[in-house]
Amino acid sequence: MNTYKTIIIDDEQPALIRLRELLSRYENIEIICEAENGIEAVKKINQYQPNLIFLDIKMPGLNGFEVLEKITHSPYVIFCTAYDEYALKAFETKSIDYLVKPVRPERLHKAMDKLNEMSDPSDKDELLAMVKQLMHSNKKEEATTLPIKTGDKIIFQKLSEVIYLQASEKYIEIHTRQGETHLMDQSLKNLEDKLPSYFMRIHRSYIINTNEIKEIQKYFSNRFVFKMEDVVQSKVISSKGYYTQIKAALIL
Repeated sequence: MNTYKTIIIDDEQPALIRLRELLSRYENIEIICEAENGIEAVKKINQYQPNLIFLDIKMPGLNGFEVLEKITHSPYVIFCTAYDEYALKAFETKSIDYLVKPVRPERLHKAMDKLNEMSDPSDKDELLAMVKQLMHSNKKEEATTLPIKTGDKIIFQKLSEVIYLQASEKYIEIHTRQGETHLMDQSLKNLEDKLPSYFMRIHRSYIINTNEIKEIQKYFSNRFVFKMEDVVQSKVISSKGYYTQIKAALIL
């Protein structure tokens, strides 16, 4: 049985940990490193030249499609994604597979059986074409407002006036330019997929409106302090895990 030098690429720590644990049950899988964003993934794939990568599609910095465009080494690719199963039928070919998150052990086993039957890694151009097809078919209209329930009515908050979003237990705190705070019963991760491109995640608990940044200051441990343009002059601190993505996105 072939041994596969493997890199796991996912920006969500719980998903990465789960996949690492599931793969530890396979004697022919040797996890040589992990990457938490697309920029780091390109560097490590080109440096370590793995036989196999588990690649998330939607990531900050560079998405899965952009990672495949930039790598010079062509390993086997198994996609890990939150896209629905119906949309991913196009990936059911002899040379590629996908896992819908959260990854189920039996589905991973099926992917590993398929991997062991392959003779050569897929042509990179073929992978790119498939990812383009997937991303195009799943492209969603960007939201312009957020529906917020207040008592017996629903108000629609313009996203252009939202300064930042903060995860708060099972709710999202919506902070506006006027200094108001609204609560929304939804997870930050689910909402992130619907936000316009000018919103950027800087922390597991914070997404900011980049159009409303007044000033950026360097902070210790590879973090930044974002001073915002709202009436209360909010300060939002990024986490070091998003340092590379922030630098790349804002050209810092």
